[in-house]
Amino acid sequence: MCEVDLHDRGDLPHDQLLARVAGKQGLLSVVTDAIDRGVLEAGRDLKVVSTIAVGYNNIDVAAARERGVIVTNTPDILTESTADLTWTLILGIMRRVVEGDRLVRRGQWKGFALDFMLGSDLRGKQLGIVGFGRIGRAVAARGAAFGMRIAYNSRRTPADSSLNPDSRFLIPAEPMALDRLLSTSDVVSLHCPLTAETKHLINQTTLMRMKRGAYLISAARGPIVDEAALVWALENRLIAGAALDVYEREPEIHPKLLTFENVVLSPHLGSSAIETRTAMIDLAARNVIAVLSGQPAITPI
Repeated sequence: MCEVDLHDRGDLPHDQLLARVAGKQGLLSVVTDAIDRGVLEAGRDLKVVSTIAVGYNNIDVAAARERGVIVTNTPDILTESTADLTWTLILGIMRRVVEGDRLVRRGQWKGFALDFMLGSDLRGKQLGIVGFGRIGRAVAARGAAFGMRIAYNSRRTPADSSLNPDSRFLIPAEPMALDRLLSTSDVVSLHCPLTAETKHLINQTTLMRMKRGAYLISAARGPIVDEAALVWALENRLIAGAALDVYEREPEIHPKLLTFENVVLSPHLGSSAIETRTAMIDLAARNVIAVLSGQPAITPI
């Protein structure tokens, strides 16, 4: 048995986190919590930091290791939900579903017409995936079912990318340099981790390399996309549209992104399914219990 200090009312301000972590042996955190060197110094008794997420760019892992603090995450569990959400964005923007919903609600639909709100088919198009880990491969598997050609760019070699023996991921996929992927893909979907190298990976230069009829999809981490550059590209019609689930400074969104009809915006719903979030929380809690009980962490980073 252990005592639990629970915060259940929105984001925990950083100063309160610093105060409340003192004397705690375990910390169960979410992606909005910045677990930096200051938090780790304040939590001198910490043995484990368990994040309810697969990404851990909000945690100073190096500082944790210096102090012997084990860091864990929740891989695999959210793969399918995030891939499903990615395809919700792809279909929503390419078939103009969200735009059409807004039009209907405004009372502007006048009936069927052959040339009304024409979108884009998926079959025969190229889906370019930036980051070919678990989620990227799951998105690719769904793309093949829609008849799309799959291209990917990854830090890993193709052999390293075959981490999951599930046959759903054994699909034809062509590795490409980023420049070629951007210039040849009809849909560019981001699934890479946020690192110093990938921050603002999508910027004015990379957006200019994309096809004029291409769509940008982002369900990874917000700062991978330079939102000001994306606004610039949309204003100049350099791409056909964008669909985003994550943002540079959540929950803030670049105000001009709200004005485009050819942009779909969702509020960070990637893993937001009851079953998935329940399983994520359960795994994160079991990681804390394991470490505090003297057992190995289940999913250490």
